Amino acid sequence: QVQLVESGGGLVQAGGSLRLSCAASGRSFSTYGMGWFRQAPGKEREFVATITWSGSTAYYADFVNGRFTITRDNSKNTVNLQMNSLQSEDTAVYYCAAEGTGRGPSNADAYDYWGQGTQVTVSS
Repeated sequence: QVQLVESGGGLVQAGGSLRLSCAASGRSFSTYGMGWFRQAPGKEREFVATITWSGSTAYYADFVNGRFTITRDNSKNTVNLQMNSLQSEDTAVYYCAAEGTGRGPSNADAYDYWGQGTQVTVSS
C-alpha cells in the first residue's frame, strides 16, 4: 500500500515556473514506477511524465517539449516535477501516481495508487 500527497501547486504567470512534489508513504517506494498526470476541466486525464523505479529513465509527453523535469529521491520517498516556461494550456489538476512494475509506463490505467491532486493555474 502506498499513500501519495502532492504539494507545490498554485497560481503563476505565463512563462513562470513551479515545482511539484509528491511525498509517498510505504516501505516499497523504491520499487515503484512513478508518474505525473494532469486533468484540465472538461478533459480526460493525460500523461505528463513518468520515471522508472531507479530514476535512470524518464518519459515525457510530447507537449512537455523540454520544459518539465521529473526526478525522484528514493532515500526521501519523494518524486518531483519541475515545470518551467509554463503556459495557460498547462492549467490543470496535477496528480502523482505509483505503479508496481517499476517501469513507469505512460498509461494511467497501469497505476495503482493516486494522490489527491494539486491545482496548477497559469494566467496569461
